[in-house]
Amino acid sequence: MSLSSLALRWSARRAPLIARATTLCARYNSTYTPQTAALADIDPSRLKVTKRTDLKPQPDLEGLAFGRVFTDHMLTIPWTAESGWDAPQITPYGPLHLEPSSTVLHYAQTLFEGMKAYKNAEGKVTLFRPDMNMKRMITSASRIALPTFNGDALLDLIKQLIRLDAHWIPERPGYSLYIRPTLIGTQRAIGVGPPDEALLFVILSPVGPYYKTGFKPVALHATTEYSRAAPGGTGAFKLGANYAPGVVPQREAAVHGYSQNLWLHGPEHYLTEVGTMNMFVAIRNAQGVAELITPPLDGMILPGVTRDSVLSIAREHASGAHKISGLPDQLIVSERPVTMPEVKQALKDGALLELFGAGTAAIISPVDRVGYLGDDLIIPTGPDGLGPLSKPILAEIQGRQRGEIPSSWSVAV
Repeated sequence: MSLSSLALRWSARRAPLIARATTLCARYNSTYTPQTAALADIDPSRLKVTKRTDLKPQPDLEGLAFGRVFTDHMLTIPWTAESGWDAPQITPYGPLHLEPSSTVLHYAQTLFEGMKAYKNAEGKVTLFRPDMNMKRMITSASRIALPTFNGDALLDLIKQLIRLDAHWIPERPGYSLYIRPTLIGTQRAIGVGPPDEALLFVILSPVGPYYKTGFKPVALHATTEYSRAAPGGTGAFKLGANYAPGVVPQREAAVHGYSQNLWLHGPEHYLTEVGTMNMFVAIRNAQGVAELITPPLDGMILPGVTRDSVLSIAREHASGAHKISGLPDQLIVSERPVTMPEVKQALKDGALLELFGAGTAAIISPVDRVGYLGDDLIIPTGPDGLGPLSKPILAEIQGRQRGEIPSSWSVAV
């Protein structure tokens, strides 16, 4: 079957999904209006702070593991269906008190975000595009009937938490403070439905570079036995329930010598995501022009902040609005369906430039091998592991994150 025929079939089968996803994206990018005006929204002026008296020792940066060490304080904000959001509290980091009947423990009513704070050589602390995390968190809450909130108010409180624990942010290049806002249903009764109680909390963790000794390309298993998401499901939302089912496929991929799963969908084997990251493919077309491709937001793809950053930077370059050194002068940027047969054919024709994943933790994760239907496809990479498009895009993103490249994406704390 030709690529044009596949595209026509895709359009016919998934046009309703694209329409629904477009509506979700519009909601994702819209200004938030409180769901119920009668209930109290998050109010930073009500914040109560209890400082820890016995501060924890700073970790050894050389042996710092991702998500294993946490700062001195945390933010909690309870919610009830009767009165809305209660007073926020910053308290010493510690255990949560949950009833065994809490809905989060039985029905996975939980969502989270992943964002980072950076400190430059002058000690200035910044966040990277935090508004996008707030909007996505609100959209995820709506999807599983958890309470929504004013994203600007939560961001104000997160900044106050970061200021209190700013000494935990490593000043070394490549290091940062990982921020994990989480919202859970805490109704103390078993039963499927919107909870009458919920808890929003934020914890902080100092983290080092994802690749401590340089960028190492990963090997992927293009799985046809499992699916990450389905049409009409929850793949476009950052929910806890989306992640546990991926553990067994990940373990099976590792047994066969692969680092992550490349999630495929449908009999055509459409690429969706890689592990817990968004997927990008770079191909040189028949006219010799490089095309950067990522699957469209069709309701199965998570609208990643790094994904959007990669696309925005590439489009700025392609339009001439902001040229990026190292990228080809001519560049096509596409959000379109792409199949494994197309990738395999491009590799055979010498037109495949690179594959890479994009996410908060690694930013860019290059791919050098894909196991597909019993064959190993060797993907081209540069001498440092990065490809011709991902390398300059990564440098631009990192420059904006650290504040070395002026950008509205870098928000001062």
